[in-house]
Amino acid sequence: DYFWKNCRKANFTNIRLIDMKQVFDEFSRQVCKMLTHKYSTSFSLGIMCIDRNIRGHIYALYGFVRLADEIVDSFHEANKRELLQRLEKETWQAIHDQISINPVLQAFQETVNKVGIDRELIEHFLNSMKMDLEDIKYDDSLYKQYIHGSAEVVGLICLKIFVQGDKKLFEELKPYALRLGSAF
Repeated sequence: DYFWKNCRKANFTNIRLIDMKQVFDEFSRQVCKMLTHKYSTSFSLGIMCIDRNIRGHIYALYGFVRLADEIVDSFHEANKRELLQRLEKETWQAIHDQISINPVLQAFQETVNKVGIDRELIEHFLNSMKMDLEDIKYDDSLYKQYIHGSAEVVGLICLKIFVQGDKKLFEELKPYALRLGSAF
């Protein structure tokens, strides 16, 4: 009784919760980093050239994009449409609640909320992933829509991370980020 009374006075219970949340956040970022290293050696090496303070955000973005891409390109024995719908629902929920028990979504929502990633960009990306699930004959307009959502948007999100809130610089560099994204 004496012990718990003094713990409440010192507020140790809150300190423990904060520390464990920080542990989970770090774990989530590490999962995205490991995922990046496992799937893309070249991208992993490129990230090493980026400012250490923003690398975690790039890893989180890559983790999210890779997760969606794996659903549409690799999980052939599963109901891809259902998995992608679940990912989309859990992504929006994580962003809204600012927490997820999925480590990739936890790191991604943290990036989205800290950096101020436009929800519209995420929506365009997810729509392109949905297009991957359809047997579509692409005309020029649909092709441009697909490239915008699957590639250009990723370039814009990276740019948003790179400029660290500088809206003027973002607008100035936006055309180049779009072209770089569509080149890949």
